[in-house]
Parts: sequence; C-alpha cells; structure tokens
Amino acid sequence: MDHAVIQSRTIPAPGAARMMASDPAQLYAQAAALTSIGAWSCDLRTQELSWTEGVFQIFGAPLHRQMDRRETLEFYAEDSRATLERLRSQAIAARSGFSMEAQIRRADGELRWMRLTAATRVENGRPVSLYGMKQDITEERLRWERLRQMAENDALTGLSNRARFQSEFLDRPAGDDSLSDIGAIVLFDMNAFKAVNDRWGHAAGDACLTGFARRLRATFPEARLIARIGGDEFAMILGRTGSRMGLEICVRHRMSALASPVIWQERYLPLGACAGMAFPDSAGGVDPEALFHRADAALYEAKRRGGNVVCTAP
Repeated sequence: MDHAVIQSRTIPAPGAARMMASDPAQLYAQAAALTSIGAWSCDLRTQELSWTEGVFQIFGAPLHRQMDRRETLEFYAEDSRATLERLRSQAIAARSGFSMEAQIRRADGELRWMRLTAATRVENGRPVSLYGMKQDITEERLRWERLRQMAENDALTGLSNRARFQSEFLDRPAGDDSLSDIGAIVLFDMNAFKAVNDRWGHAAGDACLTGFARRLRATFPEARLIARIGGDEFAMILGRTGSRMGLEICVRHRMSALASPVIWQERYLPLGACAGMAFPDSAGGVDPEALFHRADAALYEAKRRGGNVVCTAP
C-alpha cells in the first residue's frame, strides 16, 4: 500500500508574521528572554567581554555596561570559580570547549545556578576567542534537589533512608577511600515500639519515630550519616574523631538524651532504645558489610539484655 506524505503549513497571525520577518538578532533576544538564556564571547587578546541582554539579566548587572572579566569572576562562588578557570584553561590549550554548572551570586546578592557552555574560536591555528551560552537553571536545580531529597530521605523522619545508607556505606567495596575516616557504626532499635503501636495506634508510633529521629540529630550533630534503615531501626556512622574508648564513652553518655517520653495528644509515650556499636579493624581498610554485621550482632545482645543498653562488638 502506498504511503502518502502529508505536509502541513501553519499560517501565522499578522502580528506573528511581523515578528518572524524581523531582524534575526531581535528574534533571538525575544526567544532567549523566555528561557533566561544569553550568549557571550571573550576576546582572548584583550579579555574584553561581549554579552547579550540575557547574560546581564542572569547576573543582575546593569544592561549594556562594559564588564571587566576580573569583575565578572567575583559573581562566581569560590568552588565554581576554580572549576571555571581550570576548564577554561584546558579548553584554550586544546582548542576545544566545555560545559559546567556554576553557582553565582547576583549583583543584588541573590544566589542562583547557571549552566555555562563554551567553545574556542581558532584562527590560523591560534585560539582567538571563547564564546557560548549562559542559562539560568536555578528552578531546574531546585526541582532536582527536591527529587533527590525524596529519593534519599525517609518521608516520615527526614533522616537518610535505607537506599542512601546502602549507597554511601553498605554497598561500598571493602577498603574504599571514602570509608577511611569512619570511626564507628552504631545501630539503634527502639524499645517497646510494637507495644506503643498496639496500644495507641500507628499515629502514636509515628510520633515516637519522629521524636527519636529529632533526638538523634540533636544528640549527635557530628555524625557523618544518620539513617532510618527499617521500621524502628536506625543506623549512625561516626567519624574517626578520637580513640575507640572516647567514641564508646560518648555514645554511652548521650544515650540518656534519647530515652525520655514523647508527648503525644497529652499522653506521655514511653521511648527508649538499645544500641549495638562496632569499630573498624585497626589494620587494613574498612569492610562495610562485615562492620555492619558486627554492629548488628552487638545490637542483638543489647536487645537481649533489655533497657537502654549499649553493647560493643569485640
């Protein structure tokens, strides 16, 4: 069967036709204003900058003011500025381009995020200018940050969730450099949590979970990571900030701050916890799975003893 090719043509309104027939530069400026985007160039011989209106708006700078490149660099956050200078130098040397996302502080003091793309223009084998686009991506970054928070944080307590605990600790290979400064892992299990749920309902249980999470954050502000890894189970990673004995004394001393009743609907709900603690082997790198299992065994012993007990793995 033959297939007919169907062509369609949109007839623009008179006003649209006038806009389409206008100067291409004007058309670009109108379109760029819709997406907070602008074009730029930098003469490598004079370091003179050329910006379209969109770039001035991104930085919050007065329109059409001649900007000095050194002055422009002050808009960039320190880390972004260092990355920009490194990528810029590499691109000029290689006669290539680069792309990056940078945090900037506008002239009015507002922090924003910008995506920068650049290419090198070459004449007779020599780089003569850089040019590219700059786009405000603040709203895009905020959306991604909200999605990341949803993916990595427990919806009830706001702590890190099991997935983040897995990715940042448990799934890391033994000896990974990112684990070298771990001083201890502590696993917590709330006492009598099922009894609270059975007697007062899940809303009361949720109040205990959120209360315990708040206390963990407040009691161990120096923790590298605190996560809810199960129904009433929590995990905490402490840094290598002192001796094993010092870390153990610290945890035992602070346990009392975790074990006071939670006020819920004019009731005092009992809240306590037991903990299992394990330290990395003094020799060799950290094996996260082995360390976790040792802490879990210590937690089991603490639960067997009952009360607000801390047990440490041998």
